[in-house]
Amino acid sequence: MPNNTIQYSLAPMAGFTDAAFRRICGSFGADYAVSEMISAVALTRDDRKTAELAKITPGEPPVVLQIFGHEPEVMARAAEMLLSGDYRGCSYAAPPAGIDINMGCPVKKIVSNGEGSALMLDPDRAARIMTAVREVCERHGVPASVKFRLGWDSEISPAFARRMAEAGAQKITLHCRTREQMYAPSADPTAAARAVEAIRDTGVPLVGNGDIASRGDAQVYLDGGCREVAIGRAALGDPWLFRRLKNPAEPEDVRPPLDEVKRLVIAFVADVVREKGEERGVHESRSRAAYFIRGMRGSAALRDRLNHAETLEEFSHAVEAWEA
Repeated sequence: MPNNTIQYSLAPMAGFTDAAFRRICGSFGADYAVSEMISAVALTRDDRKTAELAKITPGEPPVVLQIFGHEPEVMARAAEMLLSGDYRGCSYAAPPAGIDINMGCPVKKIVSNGEGSALMLDPDRAARIMTAVREVCERHGVPASVKFRLGWDSEISPAFARRMAEAGAQKITLHCRTREQMYAPSADPTAAARAVEAIRDTGVPLVGNGDIASRGDAQVYLDGGCREVAIGRAALGDPWLFRRLKNPAEPEDVRPPLDEVKRLVIAFVADVVREKGEERGVHESRSRAAYFIRGMRGSAALRDRLNHAETLEEFSHAVEAWEA
């Protein structure tokens, strides 16, 4: 999948990268977004909540749907269902832009089933999964990609990247921490260069991921040979980051105007309410909206008011009355 244009994508984050947040990041310049993790087993068992995770709504950037599991046949079946739309509850404003395989999630309930990061301990199984999903994606004319970490407790990513490229991956995203490191200490972006070198002759692009919060952070990955970067946690409170990455003339040390922040917070919560209903939408949005105001003057008092809001009207009034 040759592409000489640098792309900036929204990385998948469970509980965060839903349609409402993907729309926000797309509006600020994210080239595409990867969905929250979708359980292949749950999808093939007709789970309603799982189908909801795969929803693609109007106004989003292109959406790659990410699946996780440990059985090649089940993963292939889930990919087929998602790409054909042949499942109950399917709702696509636009077709999926591809299928991504999660081989990087470090949380215990995932790895204890031999899924996520645990697949790096079983390269043969990982390769069979990659090949099975690639075959499905080829029939539907979309790319198959994979995301993983540096390794379980030490770096194996160059060899693992090579194995995934040979098994059919058309794009590889590397989160530059091991599973043992979880989300701390800081990611090591220089490690991406070693994985790039391992797959250079295959033509498969590497996407760098981990602790990218500025143009300088992104540039380290790009200088190491990555063709794209995926923005994760930094985007939760700073979706403007995509705009800054694409516009070198925009200063990095100036926060957006207060009125713009207020509009974004209210629009985000209203969007979630439209998708999920008022009670659920407001409750789910409280902690997420706090990311947008973090570090601003008066944010602690506002956060307390938001945590007590029960309706969209109460939520909106609290934000509108905020003076930072």
